[in-house]
Amino acid sequence: MADLTPPAPAGRTDTPPETNPWPALWAMVIGFFMILVDSTIVSVATPAIMTGLDTDVNNVIWVTSAYLLAYAVPLLVTGRLGDRFGPKHVYLVGLTLFTLASLWCGLTSSVEGLILARVFQGFGASMMTPQTMAVITRTFPAARRGGAMALWGATAGVATLVGPILGGVLVDGPGWEWIFFINVPVGVVAFVLAWRLVPSLPTHSHHFDWLGVVLSAVGMFLLVFGIQEGEKYDWGTISGVLSVPLLIGAGLVVLVLFVLWQSRIRTEPLVPLGLFRDRNFSLANTGITLVSFAITAFAFPFTLWAQAVRGYSPTETGLLLVPMAICTGFLAPVVGRLVDRAHPRSITLVGFTASAAALLWLSRVMTPDTHVWQILLPLGLFGVGSAFLWAPLSTTATRNLPLSSAGAGAGVYNTTRQVGAVLGSAAIAALIQSRLTANLPGAGASVEQVQTGGGAMPGAVAGPFSDAMAQATLLPAAALCVGILAVLFFKAPQHAGHGARAEKTADARA
Repeated sequence: MADLTPPAPAGRTDTPPETNPWPALWAMVIGFFMILVDSTIVSVATPAIMTGLDTDVNNVIWVTSAYLLAYAVPLLVTGRLGDRFGPKHVYLVGLTLFTLASLWCGLTSSVEGLILARVFQGFGASMMTPQTMAVITRTFPAARRGGAMALWGATAGVATLVGPILGGVLVDGPGWEWIFFINVPVGVVAFVLAWRLVPSLPTHSHHFDWLGVVLSAVGMFLLVFGIQEGEKYDWGTISGVLSVPLLIGAGLVVLVLFVLWQSRIRTEPLVPLGLFRDRNFSLANTGITLVSFAITAFAFPFTLWAQAVRGYSPTETGLLLVPMAICTGFLAPVVGRLVDRAHPRSITLVGFTASAAALLWLSRVMTPDTHVWQILLPLGLFGVGSAFLWAPLSTTATRNLPLSSAGAGAGVYNTTRQVGAVLGSAAIAALIQSRLTANLPGAGASVEQVQTGGGAMPGAVAGPFSDAMAQATLLPAAALCVGILAVLFFKAPQHAGHGARAEKTADARA
């Protein structure tokens, strides 16, 4: 039965004044960290999975694609479910599904079974992610939300970097199955902590927009599937009259219909379009899309270069990212304190500028004979920039959200983040192929060699291959430069006062 406790007044929290919201956040962050690590941990295990399940690279690609699709497509819906049934309950259901699916992944003996298990794992992750942001929005006062979002942002930033490191250690040690088995004890601990520490927040019992659910799910699936699989089919025909451009176009059309429906529905919409009247919410969504695009697009050419040109193992490649993770984690508390005091434009400008400069620097030193320390310096700078992006963007996006729409806003924010990752993955794959063709015709075999664990590349092609990867790294740098332009238009936060006006407006419309 829904909790009929009335919502807390605007500008306040949903928890009693004497309740400390930090233990609840720490409990949820454990699960959030786990699902984000799982987004990147599989990449270094691809050769081992191919050998263990006796399959080819085209099938193994779906191990990641299935997770990505199942994660990204339902986010708008699962964010709203948190508003309807309570973020704690939806989070716990998602955590249970994710943990059981992880066990299934490790026990499976076929690639088809692994792909199916990854679908359930991704859906569990989609149920969990929006709830973490929603709980922050609903339990921390707007003027003191920066520290909480700093923890959320640091978790997101560090987790995406820890994945390849942890994956390399597990694959080189007990075996690829343990990249999934490790989630089981972590999931059990996370469940117990969340059950005991996360409060049951008031729910908002309004009409559920089922047509909006269908339109958003179909539109997101067609768009994400088309982008994710575009490179595989050379952006052409999949079968018969079905083509990648047709899928992407159809997805965009359905999403336009979804937006039109959201603007006309008289009962509560799945995505309150009024959220986008807040300039900072819209710009923060743009910013996190570009950050996610850049991080995904950076990782692929860099790991290819490290393993192909330098001959590093998966573990050694992952360890190159340690300076990034350390810098991000160390600076996150500092940035969190700044978020509640400084203009978001100033903080995010530092982040986008430092990150863009780091990737430009990295592209200049990605050569066959570069010393390791010359690589670690720009990677460390990239970690510094990352610390100034995740927390400020998430805080700015959610600071003025009405409490009744916290889940919907979190769903939108995380959807744009995931779509940014898909766009980055598709764009960098196409650019790498283009740069290889220009710098090293016939290099496709070398790329396949890297993907299937063939070892370091012959010295005669190492130079041109390095040039191709360095040139590809300029794409995520360009995306971050666009982010610099976007955040110039941030407005100064109005803290609780603005939130109060937004809540009153939302209540009046309801």
